[in-house]
Order: sequence, then C-alpha cells, then structure tokens
Amino acid sequence: MRAKMILYLLAVLSRLPLPAAHALGGLLGRGFCLFPNRERHNAQVNVDLCLPELSPEQRSRIVCASLEESAKTLAEMPAIWRADPQHWVDLIQPGEGMALPAELLEKGKGLIVLAPHLGCWEAGLHYLSTLAPVTALYRPPRNLELEQFMLEGRGKGGATLVPTTGAGVKALYQALRRNELVAILPDQQPKQTGDKGGVFAPFLGTQALTMLLINRLVRKTGASVVYSYAERLPRGQGYRANFLPAPEGIGDADAVTAGTALNLGVEQCVRRCPTQYQWSYKRFSIRPQGEASLYQFKK
Repeated sequence: MRAKMILYLLAVLSRLPLPAAHALGGLLGRGFCLFPNRERHNAQVNVDLCLPELSPEQRSRIVCASLEESAKTLAEMPAIWRADPQHWVDLIQPGEGMALPAELLEKGKGLIVLAPHLGCWEAGLHYLSTLAPVTALYRPPRNLELEQFMLEGRGKGGATLVPTTGAGVKALYQALRRNELVAILPDQQPKQTGDKGGVFAPFLGTQALTMLLINRLVRKTGASVVYSYAERLPRGQGYRANFLPAPEGIGDADAVTAGTALNLGVEQCVRRCPTQYQWSYKRFSIRPQGEASLYQFKK
C-alpha cells in the first residue's frame, strides 16, 4: 500500500511544470527550516563542521536555502523521469568548462564524470547522455517498485544504469575501455572501510569515509576524470551545466592521497554553489574508531 501511494504521488508531481515544482519544493523546504527535524539538524551539523569560517547567521541561511533546494530536487525529479529527456536538455544552459568532456575523451581512455549531490544531477545525467554513451552507477533503493520507476526515468535519455554490485562495477570498467562516460556520485559514503570500501580522508576539514572505487578505476584503465554539476536557476528557468578539472592525485597509489584529492574536487564544486549542496546527507555518519556519532538528534 505504501509503495502504491508513493508511486501515485510521483505520478502527480510528474505533471507539474518546472516553475510550479520549484515553488512547491521551496515552500516545503521553508517548512523544514521552521521546525526542529532530523533533516535540518543534520544539515546544521554538516554546515557548522564544514564552513566554520562563516558566521552563525550565514551558516543558518545556507542550511535553510539548502533545505529548500533539496525539496526542489524531490519535487522536480518525477517530471525529469517521466518527461521527454530532450525537454530537460533544452533547459540546460552552458556554464564553466563545457569543452572539457570532449577534450578528455580524445585521449581514448574513457571519462569518469563525478557529479556530487549538488544542484540537479538528474537533468545533468540526461545532458551527459548527449555527449557520449553513459554508464551510471546507482545504489538500489529498498523499494523495488520505486527502483523500477527510477531506472526507467534515468534511462530514458540513453544512460545505462548499473547497481553498486560486482557486476555493476565490471560494467564501469567495460564502458571506460570502450572510451565512454561513467557517471558516479563521489560524495556517497561507502558502507565499509578497506580496499573494496573506503578510506578516511578530509572533506572540508572533517574526516570522511571516502570511496576508493574511483581510484581503482583510474589506476586500472587510465581514464580521465572531470567534476560536473547542473546548477538550478531561479524561478524554474532551467539549469546551468558546469565541468571542473579534477585535482591531481585521484589516481595516486596512496589511498589517503587519492581520497583527499577526490574530496577536494567535491569541495571546489560545493564552494561555487553552497546553497544547492545536499547538506542534510549524513556524510560523516561512519566515524574513525573511537569517535562518537556526530548526528545525535533529540526530539
């Protein structure tokens, strides 16, 4: 019953024009900012940790703006999954580094596109599919019906979606060897430490469990790396695509050096557009041994 209700709600939201979806999301986000809740608490913890140079008032404004933008993500997502992908591609305006993907693909080793939880990564995926064949990694949700809805929507533009399994990772290697694009969310926390999980490395001044998958892909294939995000424009006007060169060291043999470089690239994206980062994501929930949880929430 719950799954059917969620799918019904997604179907309703998918009919909203973009300005209406963003208006609804902004309204819901302001509601989350007004009352104590886990999302606001987690976002405040992260912003306080990561942006200590700002005043408390500035950090609170970023938290509220981020909650509004995250709610816009949820409101626009069903429409992006249901509507013609070309419609969303047409809404994307050129931003920074637009020539980078083509230049890096000319090397013939494939291209890893790292898209943090920033702006609208769903519309960004449709745009990437216009540049070259794309294989995108995703973490399967618990709800199988929702997973099918998501896969159909994300794949409409031509992207191939692969899960975070051995078979999915194998597909990433194969795509890079064909000189194609691979899309990964680089700030998603792995479930474990170690060679097949992650290593603790600094992210905006705080130790974060950081995936090693990208390091392995680069070292074994020689693939190039670029960062990308689609900045959400005001009043439902669309998005602005941006591509940033990756910092040196992502393919380093030392895991901490590689993880630090990976996080630095995310940081460079976030600092360009801090209000559109998903600060409510519990990026630091797994701590080094002996450290207490950072997200203890009291109702």
